[in-house]
Amino acid sequence: MSRSGYSDDYDEDGTGGLWRGAVRRAIQGKRGQAALHELAKALDAMPAKTLAAESLMTEEGEFCTLGVLGQARGLGMEPIDPEDWDAVAKAFNLAPAMVREIVYENDEHIESHKWVDVEFCGPVRPYYPEYGRHRRDVRVETSADEIARQRWAHMREWVAKHTIIPKGRP
Repeated sequence: MSRSGYSDDYDEDGTGGLWRGAVRRAIQGKRGQAALHELAKALDAMPAKTLAAESLMTEEGEFCTLGVLGQARGLGMEPIDPEDWDAVAKAFNLAPAMVREIVYENDEHIESHKWVDVEFCGPVRPYYPEYGRHRRDVRVETSADEIARQRWAHMREWVAKHTIIPKGRP
């Protein structure tokens, strides 16, 4: 199980639709929208456009998405257990469903690798793993810095996608 509490089998009892509705209501509610507007400003104000995973704040002073919001609000995040989403939700004055969704998007959406198509020159084995093919996909690990930048870009896009602009404002 992850820090968000999500798992692959969370819908075995048929409550997945209810959960998605709770997430949608939390994000679209007054508190959720106020937090998203505040979060967008805080993300844009970051000098280094990188985000950490698995913790509100790392020992190196990096933040996850909620950590960025906490820093902008001046919250002391050291005593908060990042694995306890109810405590995080209470500290940030957000619905637990929204906290878990943000944590899921921050921690688990970015892949740590990519697949690259490679062509081999010369003879190849006629059996496993090549089966006589000269082309195959190879897994290439992504650097930690690149993952942190991708995480920031993804979360900024996610915040923008879920932010509702009030009528009458550009």
